Amino acid sequence: IKEETLEEFLTEYPDEENDILDILNEFKKERMRELIIKDGKRWDLRGPDEIRSVSCEVGMLPRAHGSGLFTRGETQALVAVALGTRSDEQRIDGLHKEEIFKSFMFHYNFPPYSTGEVRFLRGPGRREVGHGLLAEKAIVSILPDSSSFPYTVRLVSDVLASNGSSSMASVCGGTLALMDAGIPISDPVAGVGIGLIKEEDKTVILTDIQGMEDYLGDMDFKICGTREAVTALQLDMKVSGVSIEVLEEALSRAKKARVFILDQMEAVIKEPRSQLSSHAPRITTLSIPADKIGELIGPGGKVIKGIMKETGVGIDIDDAEGKVTISGSDEEGVRRAVDIAKSIIRGPEVGKIYSGKVKRVTDFGAFVEIAPGKEGLVHISRLSDKFVKNVSDVVKVGDEIKVKLTEIDEMGRLNLSGKGIS
Repeated sequence: IKEETLEEFLTEYPDEENDILDILNEFKKERMRELIIKDGKRWDLRGPDEIRSVSCEVGMLPRAHGSGLFTRGETQALVAVALGTRSDEQRIDGLHKEEIFKSFMFHYNFPPYSTGEVRFLRGPGRREVGHGLLAEKAIVSILPDSSSFPYTVRLVSDVLASNGSSSMASVCGGTLALMDAGIPISDPVAGVGIGLIKEEDKTVILTDIQGMEDYLGDMDFKICGTREAVTALQLDMKVSGVSIEVLEEALSRAKKARVFILDQMEAVIKEPRSQLSSHAPRITTLSIPADKIGELIGPGGKVIKGIMKETGVGIDIDDAEGKVTISGSDEEGVRRAVDIAKSIIRGPEVGKIYSGKVKRVTDFGAFVEIAPGKEGLVHISRLSDKFVKNVSDVVKVGDEIKVKLTEIDEMGRLNLSGKGIS
C-alpha cells in the first residue's frame, strides 16, 4: 500500500513525500488501534494476551565464559558474560569525593543492522545507556554476594534483530548467559513489555508488545522479575494517566508472561552449571591479620613479587578489610599461591613438616627456606638419619628437601631437622 500510494501521488506532488508518509502513518495508527479495540486482534493477529514464539540457546560462544541467545518473535539478543578480578571493577568518578566501584556491569548494544538500517557506529547513546541500566537493575539482585563469589561480572548484550522489547530480551539472554557461565544466581529473571491502547472509555492491555505497538500505542511498561517477585520496572506513557486497576492488571499479565518465558528458558538450562568455564579466572579470598600484611608483602615487595613470579598469579591486598585476593587462569598456580600465603599468615608451626628450598650451604649445615622470607638452619648433625661428613655431599643450593620445624628459639630463629622424614 505504501509503495502504491507513493507511486500514485508523487507524480502529482513530487515535493510532498514526507507529508504523504505522515498521512500513511496516521492511517496505520488509526487502523491498528481500531483493530485492537473493536476486533480484539493485533497487527500480527495475536490476541491481547498472547506472547510471540520464544526460543533459547546457551553456549554458542565457546571462548566466552558464558553466553545466551534469546529470541522472541523478530527480536533477538546475544548476551556474553566475562568474569574478571577485583582489578577489573569499573571505577566511577562522580561529584562526591569518594570513588564508586562497580563489580557488575550490563552493557547494551543496539547496532543499526538490528532494524535494517545503515549508519555510523558511534559511542553509546541515551537508548544504550538507559536500557543497559534497566537490565543491570533487573539482574543485580539475583547475583551472589561478593564474599562467596569475589568476581567482577560484565554482561554485554548485542541486539541482532529488533521488533520491540529488545531490553527485555537482553534481560532474558543475560540470565541464560549467567547460568551457562556457572554463576550461582539465586533465581532466573525474565522480562516482558506490557502495552496499552486507550480510546475514550475503552482500554485494552497488550502482553509482549512489538515495535509498532510501542510506537503507536499509549504505554510501554517494562517489567522484569523472577517467578515470585519484580526486580525492575520502567513505565513510559503517552496518555495523561491510567487507573490503579489498569496497573494491577498489567502487573498480573506480566507475571503470567514471565512464568511462561521462564519455563521456556529453564527447558534449555534449568540451573547454573556446577563449574565455571575453564577459560574463567580462578579466585580465592583469604583473611589476613594486620600484623601479617607486611610479612606477605616483604621488604620492597620482595615476598609478594616472588610468589606471583613463581606461581603466575595476581595478588591484591585490601588493608582496610584485611583481605587477600589471589587470582589466575591456572588453577594449580592459584592453589600453590594460596598455600604459600596461608603459611605466611599462619606463621611457622613447630612439629610441622615443610617442603623447602636450600638457600645456603655451610660447613655446619644448610639454610632452608620453608616459606617466603622464612629460613631455618638444618644442622649437619640433623641433616640425615645417617652420618654426614660434608654437607655438600647431601644437599646443594637450589635443592628442594623436606624438613621438620623442631624449635623456634628465643631470638625467633628456626631450627630444622631432616631426620625421620621419609
